[in-house]
Amino acid sequence: MDTQLNYAPCGFFTISSTGVIQEVNQTLLNMLGFERQELLNRHLETTMSLTNKLFFHTYFYPYIQLYGHVNEMYFSFKTRDQLDVPVLLNGIRHERDGEIVIDCVVVEMRKRIEHENDILQTKTKLEELYRATHEANKKLELLHEEYESKHSQLLILNHQLEKLASTDPLTGLKNRRFFQESLLANIAIFQQSEQPFSLLIIDIDRFKSINDTYGHPVGDLVLTELAQLLVSASREDDIVARFGGEEFVIIIPNANQENAILAAERYRSKTETAHWGEYHVTVSIGAATITQEDTDQSLLQKADQALYNSKKSGRNRVTHYSNLEEG
Repeated sequence: MDTQLNYAPCGFFTISSTGVIQEVNQTLLNMLGFERQELLNRHLETTMSLTNKLFFHTYFYPYIQLYGHVNEMYFSFKTRDQLDVPVLLNGIRHERDGEIVIDCVVVEMRKRIEHENDILQTKTKLEELYRATHEANKKLELLHEEYESKHSQLLILNHQLEKLASTDPLTGLKNRRFFQESLLANIAIFQQSEQPFSLLIIDIDRFKSINDTYGHPVGDLVLTELAQLLVSASREDDIVARFGGEEFVIIIPNANQENAILAAERYRSKTETAHWGEYHVTVSIGAATITQEDTDQSLLQKADQALYNSKKSGRNRVTHYSNLEEG
């Protein structure tokens, strides 16, 4: 790495297609407090919190695989002392010396903090100027316009960041992070009101064979079209999310065991009878309904066990966890 890049006014690193750090400049090392030998040949995720690891898997990797680049991704690294460093990350995927690599540039998000401070300072000035004489009114109006402009920009930025953090880039559904938060929220509501809800885990049958036979672009198309089908077959209050790979999850509020099975059968039937071109797509579904003893993990485990039974019993079918208990 040449001296100019090594000491550039922004962090730079190169990772392999699997996320192993191959190059890192001194600027990023100084930013995170590491020595070069501590990061080289280690996985990039060693510099991340658990939350950011999930975000990296659900947004960065799929997006850069699909489009070849990522622009202005709001992200956070962990320093050697486990402190958060918020950054904007740009990345590009390309081939170098016969190997697929990802070059990334990061800039600390200091301007965002300064932006918020500017808003607070401007507001303080406004309060002072409103109490001032008539001669200062013109200046007050100008400062007020400046405050409104900066505040609007911050609201737009926050909305964009929130959307990126909760959306699966391939299917447009809510991502796993959003689903986990929604599951906890629904459990809290159930504990207060005892109004039941149910959880479905939906898995595409023999999805690997679709990728192997028709290629990954067709596999991505199947995922996208199935996502649209699930949304179209859902109620407005239902939460449909991509769980990972070929798995989807649906939270169905106000649904007992009977309602859950009916809904699951509707999704299964619509998938089986949909037009998929040259290939045939079916799904297996596991369902579970909340009980007083359940946590988010136990409810997920129940739905997953029910899904496993649907797969084991021949696929293209629905199993509710309670039926396993009865059996």
